[in-house]
Amino acid sequence: MQITNQKRLAARLLKCGVNRVWVNPDYVDQVASAVQTDDIREFIDEGWIRAKPIKGTSRVRARMRQEQKRKGRRKGQGKRAGSANARNPKKSRWMRTIRAQRRVLKEYREDGTIEASQYRRYYLKAKGGSYRSIAHMRSQMTLEGVTIKGGDE
Repeated sequence: MQITNQKRLAARLLKCGVNRVWVNPDYVDQVASAVQTDDIREFIDEGWIRAKPIKGTSRVRARMRQEQKRKGRRKGQGKRAGSANARNPKKSRWMRTIRAQRRVLKEYREDGTIEASQYRRYYLKAKGGSYRSIAHMRSQMTLEGVTIKGGDE
């Protein structure tokens, strides 16, 4: 039985492509005898003709890959495209460092470890990039005679 025409009509009624039209194999003969759109509409109402569900792209593999990346897998040299600066920009690195240093300086000023004038000096030094890290800044402060309360030094 050839039901090409019927499938085409059904596709128009179901608002889908011809390949998504499913015809119940038990009723192929009746569907083949249908000529008018109204006949096809009846078959759709009876459930003899249906639209197959849309096939999507499964996200399972993507989720598994993402989970592995969270664990640190698949991040080796061969997977990296772009410079180190593209993956971790200098500006972002700088902002992370300077914000941490300024936060520590502010704490020291507020708890009285350093005075406002000292704060200003260390703040400007930090801004100028004199300190690699908070630990480096603290060590420089202790060398200059600042006693850090409850510090690690």
